[in-house]
Amino acid sequence: MLADAHDFAAMRRYRTFVFDDHAVYLRHVDTLLKELASQGVPATVALFDPDEYAEYCEDTGLDPDSVAGRGHYTARIPASGAAVAYTGQSVDVLVPQLISTAVRKATWEYATTLLADLGDCADCGEDIAGAAFDRASHMLERLLEAAGPGTHHLVCSVPVGTEQLLAVVHAERPAGERQPVRLGSSEGAEFVSVLAVGIALESAGGVVLRTTVPGDDDRVHGWRLARSSLVPLTAGEVFNAYCTDAETGEPLAPESGVDYRAGFAVSLDDPGDTGRHH
Repeated sequence: MLADAHDFAAMRRYRTFVFDDHAVYLRHVDTLLKELASQGVPATVALFDPDEYAEYCEDTGLDPDSVAGRGHYTARIPASGAAVAYTGQSVDVLVPQLISTAVRKATWEYATTLLADLGDCADCGEDIAGAAFDRASHMLERLLEAAGPGTHHLVCSVPVGTEQLLAVVHAERPAGERQPVRLGSSEGAEFVSVLAVGIALESAGGVVLRTTVPGDDDRVHGWRLARSSLVPLTAGEVFNAYCTDAETGEPLAPESGVDYRAGFAVSLDDPGDTGRHH
């Protein structure tokens, strides 16, 4: 799918691409997906990148101005690019899902590349990326354990140079002492990778946790990443962070039914392990 008008316009230079209106094209995609679903044919929708497509055709010798060229390129996307399973959702839902998937994939790839380039600690010889990833995994586990039952939405933000790495994870913990946390494996790995970058680079950063429990106000907690640890924010700091526009700095009205609370302590098994390297 060509999700935005800019990518759609780029494909119009090909004679065999017959559409000339993006809205009409999206309606056609929607109709096609519904027809496939009515026939019981499973479908995966992939984000089509015209620039990457042109490079692919050049590398493989395929004619970019052909249905076959587009078919070959599209068939390989689900294995390596941004793709979403079609379950009956409308195009208005599919487009943001595809864009979000593409952003998440790019963030994960960038984070893992940064970690892979760190090498070993010059002081202790330990694998910096591996140690940071283990520490970040432990932090996420302890955050979810301490959060208790409910639906949890966590956001991790880590600045790296001019980039802002952002990862989101959703988790469910049913009521009951021994009920395990249900966590999506890909989301969890992405979240841990971004947090690990902040730990390994000793970068500034932060984590926000929002918990929803039926019948209660949502709870929002926050932490800042400092010296490879999560330092709890005060309730006032959480309120200010949540109720400030990140782009303009202007205050935002607080949400009703939301309780802004201080972050809680995130304990680790070994208090002497700071996760820091030199």
